[in-house]
Amino acid sequence: MSTFETEDEHWFDDAAGRLIRPYTVSDGRTEPTMRMDLLSMVIATGRRPHGQLGPDHAQALDLCGRVTTVAEVAARLKLPAVVAKILLSDLVDWGALDTRSPDPMADPSNPVVLETIIYALQRRL
Repeated sequence: MSTFETEDEHWFDDAAGRLIRPYTVSDGRTEPTMRMDLLSMVIATGRRPHGQLGPDHAQALDLCGRVTTVAEVAARLKLPAVVAKILLSDLVDWGALDTRSPDPMADPSNPVVLETIIYALQRRL
């Protein structure tokens, strides 16, 4: 259970999968407020956003306790990448996350980078 989750919040069922549709998670939005790549790095700032976080925002924030990629957050949340980007951009807008572009040396044609992405996607399925 995350530090932001209560016992009453059950949004995933082992047999049925995700109980909330992705468009509901993003409030129907289809674009994040900022540009992020799958390899963009995100990390929590330690600042708590004002108001109560929804369960998906709270989970995303929990996953960013150390530097991680947008792709990793999407895979761990079992959400499409664009929905994860929307959640993460909300958290950046609220001051709870910092983001930076991927290292220019992280060439997406690098086999190690590709294997890491494939591994994260396979865990999502």
